[in-house]
Amino acid sequence: MRTKKLIADLSIFGGNPTFKNIRSTSNLVTPDIESFLKYTNRSFSQHQLSDNGPLVQELEQRLAGIHQTKHCVTFCNGFWGLVLTIKQLLLPGKTEVVMPAMTYRRLADIAAWVNLTPHFCDIDENTLGASVETVAACINDNTAIILIAQPIVNICDIEGLETLAKQHNIPIIFDSVEAAYASNKGRMIGSFGDAECFSMHASKLINGFEGGYMTTNNLELAQTVKQMSRFGYDENNNVKVLGVNAKLNEFHAAMSLASLDDLHDQIERNKARYQKYLYELENIKGITVVRYNEDETRGFKNILIKLTKEWPISRECTLDILHAENILARPYYFPPLHQKKTEYETVYGDLPVADKLTNEYMLLPSGEFLSLDDIPRLASLFQFLQRNGPTIQKDIKGIEK
Repeated sequence: MRTKKLIADLSIFGGNPTFKNIRSTSNLVTPDIESFLKYTNRSFSQHQLSDNGPLVQELEQRLAGIHQTKHCVTFCNGFWGLVLTIKQLLLPGKTEVVMPAMTYRRLADIAAWVNLTPHFCDIDENTLGASVETVAACINDNTAIILIAQPIVNICDIEGLETLAKQHNIPIIFDSVEAAYASNKGRMIGSFGDAECFSMHASKLINGFEGGYMTTNNLELAQTVKQMSRFGYDENNNVKVLGVNAKLNEFHAAMSLASLDDLHDQIERNKARYQKYLYELENIKGITVVRYNEDETRGFKNILIKLTKEWPISRECTLDILHAENILARPYYFPPLHQKKTEYETVYGDLPVADKLTNEYMLLPSGEFLSLDDIPRLASLFQFLQRNGPTIQKDIKGIEK
């Protein structure tokens, strides 16, 4: 550890960084190599490396069990899982999709791929996700579907949003990537709404190198979307629907299965890091760790903090300082989607909460490349920044000039 005693010791002013190697916010869990090879050997022995192979089938069954849902369909990535699910569920003749403004940066692009116009809604100040009130304000005669991305750490008002969708006879999908191992009132995420979609990118809870999946209790939806991911073929190789090549192959399924074998141990490691952050950051003025609801099931993958009025440095400058120290912290869903320029049309009204909170939250390093011993080092740096904040902020502005 390189302790900061003087402001000049900060890497942004020429000092040595706190960490020699980057500490990132990505999960980057590496499953056991022998477990991965054991799974792939099964596919080799059966001479099927793609197109609904034995590992894909096992993976879909295990994921359905974890999410307590009847059906699971896997895809080459989460993007195509969302695109095909939206395409199948949207109301014909309608062109708008309601989605939160503060969410995954490519969510609006996904809507554009299915020729829908994103209609951005505001977020709830407590959950940081969409609410019944914010979604209801955006529903109109042109609403084709509601797409609710679960926020990081918290969970939306799922039952309220489901009820709202039913009242208006509008399908609702939950993008539950950041709630991949969470429960809501004791019921596992995965069986809510018309469908829920997830990612298995290396940065997510389940590492499949790349991949995604959709869960649902609707058999017809599951069957149709699976056909769409296989060029539109049914089990007899007859084209039934307009499709693409979005199926998951056996190597990604093997990686995902090996990740599932380690899932419970991984969650314990995640929880230990989260609890260490709570302890180390507790007494630093201006920083509040967003807490998980430990009465429910949680994966504890992300560490989200809020910078309050007592924090003496802007979030932008704080991030610049941390990045120079090889601490790859990230702003929370920044900028909000309604503030981004796009090549396609978008719709939104006043979004006061998203505009207010956009510069207050940030994600801290987490995942397998962050040790418990690293967290006190991070806390020590934050303490130094708190003590010397006004001078640091002034000196950074001097550099910018």
